[in-house]
Amino acid sequence: MKKTLVSALTTALVVGAASTTFAAANPFSDVPADHWAYDAVSQLAADGVIEGYGDTTFRGNQNITRYEMAQMIAKAMAKTDVSAADKALIDKLAAEFSDELNNLGVRVSNLERNADMVKWNGQARYTYKSLRKENAAANGEGNGVKKRSNSDKLLFRLEPTAEVNSNWHVKARLDATTNLANDKGDDGNVKLQRVYAEGIYGNFQTQLGKFGFYTPEQGLVFDNEMSGANVTFGNNLKATIYAGRLDVSDDKGLYNKIYPDNDKTKAPLFNDDAANIQGITLQYASPASKWTGGAAYYHLNSDGFKGVTDSFNKNEAYTNGKNDEDNANIWSANLGYKFDKTNSLFAAYANNTTADNLDKAWQVIYNYKGAQAANKGTWGAYAAYRYLGTYTSIFGTEDAQVVGAKGWEVGANYAPFRNVLATAKYFNGKGIDSDRDVDTLWGRVQFFF
Repeated sequence: MKKTLVSALTTALVVGAASTTFAAANPFSDVPADHWAYDAVSQLAADGVIEGYGDTTFRGNQNITRYEMAQMIAKAMAKTDVSAADKALIDKLAAEFSDELNNLGVRVSNLERNADMVKWNGQARYTYKSLRKENAAANGEGNGVKKRSNSDKLLFRLEPTAEVNSNWHVKARLDATTNLANDKGDDGNVKLQRVYAEGIYGNFQTQLGKFGFYTPEQGLVFDNEMSGANVTFGNNLKATIYAGRLDVSDDKGLYNKIYPDNDKTKAPLFNDDAANIQGITLQYASPASKWTGGAAYYHLNSDGFKGVTDSFNKNEAYTNGKNDEDNANIWSANLGYKFDKTNSLFAAYANNTTADNLDKAWQVIYNYKGAQAANKGTWGAYAAYRYLGTYTSIFGTEDAQVVGAKGWEVGANYAPFRNVLATAKYFNGKGIDSDRDVDTLWGRVQFFF
């Protein structure tokens, strides 16, 4: 109950004009005491946009009706000298009480009702990648041939956000990609990458649907999407619990990350559509502290793991049926430190305790500044050493770094114009299992809108 709310009524003329037309909207339906509209009207009253009954209350302990609320909004809508913040509140109230306002003779079209309910963001980007790998020598001895492969891709992305109410939003991501090498789309269609409902209640947050899955190790273990649910609670120390399914149908090149120059027919692909996943992360970060840190545990289950996450003998793992482990159990820890506003250091380690080979992954990253797309002229640089064991970083970030390899990576980003960001990365290392040379030159230009 909002007893101290300064409420307002429109003039008797408005009331009289509305008396014959308002019956269809049930003028005696109360607005619940915990409705967000009370706080909105309270703010407008405090800003002097609307006036009160004179006793500064909602008539004692009575809830206000939707009819009375609509009258207040109608009077507020008639004001022209209001701030942008108050105008946004008025528009939001008008959308909520549009039926009552229409019955009062104050027209709110569907376009006006929904104008601020759905927002569109997105980007257009170009990505170039040049990857060079050393293949095995023909005689099995000495150095092999180094082959370079290049790719050029354009991506157009839309990310709509629709407001359900003050606590819930529905969000989505749609991607369309064109391969410039053949001037064709990757699949000829726009792909729905994400769609989920997000609810925020103070220090509690949840996501339901298919959402981004980027975990605190900064892309070391997961950088993709998952379908299911997560809940996050806490302030400086946040706990997040995940449960759902993870797409593995495209194989992510699993076999070829280890044996890129072998005959694919010697081994099956990662033959399953999706893996079950459950996980929990604990992460600490406070504006008052220079330290960040956390730990996580993830459990995955899929038939696709059989024969590839344990003993890794390419001549036996896929033929003798001895390797039937279908689980992956990954734990990780991370730690970061900010020296000042421009310098920071971050480290993360992860281990798949189920795998017998290529079961570890770790990285150390030094960051200097960092470009901000909205601020023209900002820039940043970093240097990192990465060790990306294939069966821990199966779903990790793959920009310049190569899963299944270890080595150094450097990069820089720059905002030449507002909402334009250019990024360049270079990785140089060797295969963890093969000890063969690999290097990557990677660049991207993004236009945000």
